[in-house]
Amino acid sequence: MCEIFIRATPQSYQGQSRSLRLHGVATSIRLESLFWEVLETLARRDGMSVGQLITRLHDELVAYRGEAANFTSFLRVCCLRYLMLQGEGRIPADPRIPIGSLDARSVLEGLPPSWAEEAHAGSRVAA
Repeated sequence: MCEIFIRATPQSYQGQSRSLRLHGVATSIRLESLFWEVLETLARRDGMSVGQLITRLHDELVAYRGEAANFTSFLRVCCLRYLMLQGEGRIPADPRIPIGSLDARSVLEGLPPSWAEEAHAGSRVAA
């Protein structure tokens, strides 16, 4: 069992910092290389740069929760959720299908509570 995990290349779990601007404010985010690869895939699917994707995720998180606490952890969870939902067949494997074109309610319907909460009443997050 462990060989499946221990044979990951050391580069995939090496930390990598990237600088970007969130609404004109310079910031730095440190993630393992493998997470950056997944974020690049997500961004590409919707015709964005990684910086644009991160800004959008940040803005939508603040709009939904009122803050962006633990944002780096949130980005890791986004990557994991993307891969898990794709593995479940809820997100198409075809990279030509933008994530933004998917119906979030359909994708999230019937997931266990540990995977997705009910939408906030009256919340409206842009697709």
